[in-house]
Amino acid sequence: MTRRPAGHRLFTRAFIALGIAELCYFTAAGIAIFALPLYVTGPIGGDEAWAGLAFGAFALTALILRPLAGRLADTLGRLPLLVGGALIAATSLGLISLADDLVTVIALRLLAGVAEAAFFVAGFAALADLAPEERLGEALSYNSLGLYLGIALGPPLGQALVSLGGYPFAWAGGAALAALAAGLSLLVGETREAAPPAEPDRRLIHRPALPIALGFLASLVAMGGFLAFASLHAVQVGLANPSLALFSYGGVVVVCRIAFARVPDRLPPLALGAAALVTIGLGLAVAASWPSPAGLIVGAGVVAVGVAFSTPAFFAAIFATASPSQRGVASGTASAAIDLGLGIGPIVLGLVADAVGIPWAFGAGAVVAIAGAAWTLALRRRGAESVRAEAS
Repeated sequence: MTRRPAGHRLFTRAFIALGIAELCYFTAAGIAIFALPLYVTGPIGGDEAWAGLAFGAFALTALILRPLAGRLADTLGRLPLLVGGALIAATSLGLISLADDLVTVIALRLLAGVAEAAFFVAGFAALADLAPEERLGEALSYNSLGLYLGIALGPPLGQALVSLGGYPFAWAGGAALAALAAGLSLLVGETREAAPPAEPDRRLIHRPALPIALGFLASLVAMGGFLAFASLHAVQVGLANPSLALFSYGGVVVVCRIAFARVPDRLPPLALGAAALVTIGLGLAVAASWPSPAGLIVGAGVVAVGVAFSTPAFFAAIFATASPSQRGVASGTASAAIDLGLGIGPIVLGLVADAVGIPWAFGAGAVVAIAGAAWTLALRRRGAESVRAEAS
């Protein structure tokens, strides 16, 4: 595949604006990560299973629309999807403050999935446009700081907003941040390098990415289950500040992404992805087997170390299979794993939590992560064998 020439500058105005826009968008999402499970089990009157369903419902529409969003990003451009997705997210968050029943909350979470499909796919496609080829892993590490800073800052911000003005104040704050992301996206501009070919590739799925995306999916199922139930588990184990576990998780990811930003460019991406999955599994096992405030904080930190490397590793492996005209579709295919993981994880592990408790749900997530590591290592061995066969 061709990309910008070696030596091209990474920290351009568009690259920085994209990162800040994503920070605003995902801080809004972080507010929902903290507030939604407590809102559903509190004022709405649901249980843990309903909280998991509401948390993961956005994944249904996002999963269906990701491939279409990828194709639109390659044909219409990245900018319309960035702006439109952020505005839809603002609408979804703002209207949750008016919801007083589970059906309405779930409907608005389905609308949030439309926003997720558009904004996330376009954001990763724009990143691949802006990054020099030899610094893609580093670019992914820095760019994803917006996501994980949002997850780190959103929960305590959500807790503060709830304390100041109740849940409606928190939803309004999230809506304002998402609207700000739309405005900042205009500073990114259109990053697509050229108009699409006269007869564009109309496939919605980038098939070379599918085996790699399965390993990525395992990391997201495990991570999604942890994110959905960390605040509830914090309350159950007596953590004085329930948002602290999610803040610690996001903070560790951010530190690792900054300190080790160039690691993904120096290691084989599938080997790094497998190691990240093992680390995620270990962190979940710690949280499951040590049901205390300290156990949750330590487990969150270990999970975060794995997550810090999983996304750059898997996206670098996936983008390596795509040409410039396929970046939107490749991003849509890869990020569909995010919808499946953040949807299936909370829903399935929510059923486990409702039946036998949250620690068992964390344990089930650990098993999924280890299975994903085994699959990813098998893919790497298969690729090495193919290279040796071609050489001989």
